[in-house]
Amino acid sequence: MASGSEYFNRCGPKYLSNIDWNNAHHRRSVSASLVEGVYMLEEDRQARRGGSQCVAPPWWEFFNFKVVNALVDDNDKSIFGAIFEYKPSAYSYHRSMDRSPRYVIAFRGTLIKLESFPRDLKLDIDIIRNGLHHTGRFRTAIKAVLDLVSVVGSSKVWLTGHSLGAAMAMLAGKNMAKRGNFLEAFLFNPPYVSPPIERIKNKKVRHGLRFAGTLIKAGIAFAAAASDNHNNSNGIQDSSFAAISGWIPCLFVNHLDPICSEYIGHFKHKKKLEDIGAGGLARLTSQHSLGNMAM
Repeated sequence: MASGSEYFNRCGPKYLSNIDWNNAHHRRSVSASLVEGVYMLEEDRQARRGGSQCVAPPWWEFFNFKVVNALVDDNDKSIFGAIFEYKPSAYSYHRSMDRSPRYVIAFRGTLIKLESFPRDLKLDIDIIRNGLHHTGRFRTAIKAVLDLVSVVGSSKVWLTGHSLGAAMAMLAGKNMAKRGNFLEAFLFNPPYVSPPIERIKNKKVRHGLRFAGTLIKAGIAFAAAASDNHNNSNGIQDSSFAAISGWIPCLFVNHLDPICSEYIGHFKHKKKLEDIGAGGLARLTSQHSLGNMAM
């Protein structure tokens, strides 16, 4: 197998030798590289590679980061995340250092390897069932985020992740936003639990299906609000939604990926509703999913 530096030189953004943290593309590329570093950390562990044989380190060392803590799943002992600390060199682009992170917490997605795939797949199912927040992996993740923010504050802590890891980072970000801490986040292909309507070629059919779904969700939400048994819980949900509305993560979505592509359709549909004066309906249904309502 190629050495770590050879693999990074072949696949990594080696052109980013001088990072401008004001550049959105640079911030995105560094975040994605750190996520790739987490994938490689777990691959190194499973392949029993050590020292100079490891392929992971160049994915963070090239950008002057170091690993201060690896996040390990209690169930299968796989590495699912890492806390990276930024150690800028003396030659760093100082005019943009105010936009740089001090720490980045990165989470990998599903890794199709023998020792990690069964657990990752179970967590993927937990996402579909809206149960990721009940898992031991998420408890480990949110504890790491809370502990770090309590020490260094939220302004210099970033979150990033891919696929399952993006769902983990998004959930952690929402939890922190409820506490008044708005962390910068870069989420790559976060799962959107919905039929992949965006992949339907006929625009009228897509719009019709989304509008029907909106009406169904609105009807269920209104029915729940009318029930005395749901008034208190809805009030809590409304306040929670308001608390996180000020948190704006950066989402990067592949329109060809059915796992995440519906985000594109979601925001397009929301814009259409606002354009026809149905912004209130859009905001109401944004707080709910049909899957959550069915649970």
